[in-house]
Amino acid sequence: MKLLQYASPFDCDLVDLSQPMLDRAHTRIAAANSGEIRTFQCDFRMLDLPDQRYDIILAAAVLHHLRDDQDWKNVFHKIYRLTAPGGSVWITDLVSHETKQVQKMMWDRYGAYLCSIGGEEYKNNVFSYIDKEDSPRSVTYQLDLLRKVGFDHIELLHKNSCFAAFGAIKRVK
Repeated sequence: MKLLQYASPFDCDLVDLSQPMLDRAHTRIAAANSGEIRTFQCDFRMLDLPDQRYDIILAAAVLHHLRDDQDWKNVFHKIYRLTAPGGSVWITDLVSHETKQVQKMMWDRYGAYLCSIGGEEYKNNVFSYIDKEDSPRSVTYQLDLLRKVGFDHIELLHKNSCFAAFGAIKRVK
């Protein structure tokens, strides 16, 4: 809803595999925004969207679900292609660390946090799910990928433990 402080009303497209997540997001945005809201229940990788249409793309806690390096490259290329000249992408997500010792330390901190809110079983369930379903990449990996696909003005907004917020702006040609 922070976006409403800077641009209102606005049109937006919401993409998620989960219909309940789409419904919740639609309700929250519609309560504060009079622009058109379209929802797409599908995998972003398979969705055909118009090139250079989006002034802002937000990817919140979704990219860590990508699988291999090719999947990451394809999605970042698609995001670049969809972003309008002068537009931007902003990512908040689970991230890994490049140094084994730092990864262990941060994972231990995240584990302690998970235990504090749901106990050891909850932590084990979350970590098991991540091991099975996710492949987070480091912040530097993703920032480099943003540059490689063509974005300019890369910004690291925040990094804490296993989570980061960052983005990039597409140059006006």
